[in-house]
Amino acid sequence: MDGICTLANDRVLDQTIALLNSIEATMGPEFPVCIFPYDDRCDRLAEVIQARPQVQIFRDRAVLDYWDHWARAMWDACPQAKQRWQEITTDPYYRFGTHRRLAAFSGPFDRFLYMDADTLLLQDVHPLFQKLETHDWIVYDFQHRDLSHVYNHRSSKLLQVFANDRLAREIFCSGFYATKRDTFSETQLQALLTHLQAGESEILYCMAPDQTLLNYWVMRSNLSVCNLALELPPEAQTGCCVTSDHFVYRDRQLYDHGVPLTYLHYIGLSSSLFQRLCAGENLALPYRDIFLQYRYWHDPSQQPRFIGKRRSGDRPALADRILKKLCRTPIGR
Repeated sequence: MDGICTLANDRVLDQTIALLNSIEATMGPEFPVCIFPYDDRCDRLAEVIQARPQVQIFRDRAVLDYWDHWARAMWDACPQAKQRWQEITTDPYYRFGTHRRLAAFSGPFDRFLYMDADTLLLQDVHPLFQKLETHDWIVYDFQHRDLSHVYNHRSSKLLQVFANDRLAREIFCSGFYATKRDTFSETQLQALLTHLQAGESEILYCMAPDQTLLNYWVMRSNLSVCNLALELPPEAQTGCCVTSDHFVYRDRQLYDHGVPLTYLHYIGLSSSLFQRLCAGENLALPYRDIFLQYRYWHDPSQQPRFIGKRRSGDRPALADRILKKLCRTPIGR
């Protein structure tokens, strides 16, 4: 069975509702979705999906614990990461809940598309599942233009582990990928851990912990990666996230030079901004109209009625700050 997975909790409730509605509108009301819990704060989320029989929150504690164990083991082999995290948090692991997406490898779907909660699905993704007949891992992003957010590019060991041409083509953003259940066996995981313990851990980028681990696992296991951003002809390619400011919103869809986007990723935008927007605060967020369209897909009458102009103070204080941050993460086209 094919399905879509995401990672969420009550903190990203508004974004998750928008994602679920976009999946339902694009793939149909029966297409299955599995939400992996970032943490135990999922009570409101559980209430929301009661009316959605096609959606489940993954509750198998043994499976979650299994993947938590492996994520901790990998990072325990990386002392420089622990040292860096101690500078910014009292938690032993940084943003550890992001690793919960790993449980999809033991989840309910034979083949699955993983999407971050801050994404919207805008096109049918059956073609991505079809590509899994010839590849192990399918992505569609431009992360290959920015190695620094995937690996420690200053490490002299990086090119000893991965050839430069592989780094130029195979790295990906962990917010959108298609693959299969049981992609990583326990034997493979142990082999990966052994490599890290032998010194390869220095090539990991510890400030994007799930992203660097997934990239390392995929590339070190020599899985076949297909990135549609590199495979599609230029005239058929689109960007995918709010780092791009030229998308056109028309007929309830986003277009990149006339080509409809497959998905939109609100990368870098805090969940609190979406909470404030849905509470009626007139914030100037990128591509907010299509977000609101899907957030209130089933109850458009509940969409906030914004009064006055979008606050002029938001552009320099909020949006420009966001865009400056995102310019350091050039994932879009």
